[in-house]
Amino acid sequence: MDIRVNVINDIKKALSQLSDPKFKKVLWRSILLAAILLLLLFFGLTGLLGRILPETITLPWLGELAIHGGLLSLASIITFFALSFLMFPVATLIIGLFLEEISSAVEARFYPDLQAVKQPNFVPVMIDALQFIGLMILANIVALLAYVIFPVVALFIFWALNGYLMGREYFLLVAARRIGIKSAKRLRKQYFSQIWLAGILVAIPLSVPIVNIIVPILGIAVFTHQFHRLNQQL
Repeated sequence: MDIRVNVINDIKKALSQLSDPKFKKVLWRSILLAAILLLLLFFGLTGLLGRILPETITLPWLGELAIHGGLLSLASIITFFALSFLMFPVATLIIGLFLEEISSAVEARFYPDLQAVKQPNFVPVMIDALQFIGLMILANIVALLAYVIFPVVALFIFWALNGYLMGREYFLLVAARRIGIKSAKRLRKQYFSQIWLAGILVAIPLSVPIVNIIVPILGIAVFTHQFHRLNQQL
């Protein structure tokens, strides 16, 4: 079967399960935790700006202007941009907490004959998730230069870059649950192009703020399907 057809089938299976109560439970918990983090960011910025900015400034022809009255607006603007840029990394970190729940839900529905996996160690998963978030933020900051130089294809660069990063991380996390980290890396290297294609297609919703919070859940589900399909081909 054509590689593209296989990847699209993996995505269709993942999408068909978004209404699963287990998925919804993870989604709502993720939204709640993300909202708490963003509220902390908003109030933290408000407090910081209130400390470092003067109460008023004097401008030529305009006279004295109050600064503190606009703190909420300024903090809101900064938080909005943080929401657009950081929502996915924040969601990725949070989803790292629920990786096992999502993969287990997929396997329970589509691969019921599989043996249960050992409960993963929380610390390595979170360390890996933090490293991935750092890499993702750094790569996207560097990519800003490419977006400026090649604005016509900026969106495609964004999809290609984040598709690669998602495939690299999510497939590894999902596969390592079953076959260990070394075997997972070998499998990822062997099917690099398929994994990258799946990552690109899953990364497309990242372009839509708020909607992008479902991408980590969708990504883990897609790569769970892809792992089992590729692993059976060996």
